[in-house]
Amino acid sequence: MGKRLLGVVVVGLLFTFVGSGCSSSKKPGAGAGGGAGGVDETGLGSTGGSLDRTKKGLAPGDEGPLTDIHFGFDSYELDEPARTTLRDNGNWLKDHPKTKVEVEGHCDERGTVEFNLALGAKRAGAAKEYLVALGVAADRLTTISYGEELPLCHEHTEECWQKNRRAHFVVLGE
Repeated sequence: MGKRLLGVVVVGLLFTFVGSGCSSSKKPGAGAGGGAGGVDETGLGSTGGSLDRTKKGLAPGDEGPLTDIHFGFDSYELDEPARTTLRDNGNWLKDHPKTKVEVEGHCDERGTVEFNLALGAKRAGAAKEYLVALGVAADRLTTISYGEELPLCHEHTEECWQKNRRAHFVVLGE
């Protein structure tokens, strides 16, 4: 358990450090660190990702206007329900052309930390690639993998694991 917590802390610090070097052209409160789980200034959705919410003691959730997609075991293949959801998410993004989104890749607890981080990255990447193919500008979408580190469900059942195998979409603002 200690290695997993250390992994989350290291990933969090890395993204905090890297994020601090970004352009200052963002609006106050917008972006990955600006108000974890709150609503951004446009009223469109969350301004913080799942890690920000967890740091504040909140559960990673499905707040916001975009819908999560789910994956099969050890898979990053988009099935028809996922593609349908991505088309709906893509339409929303086209209706809000200045909005930026972070696509989070998540896994269930089975597998090594390293394997799940890689699989989460592939899941987030598959969702991003599909949205780009639908006409959403790639520079509006960032990806991150949390692997198994931020589960929605903590039970050791297939139903619970299915909930954790997802790509989650966080509206970062304009």
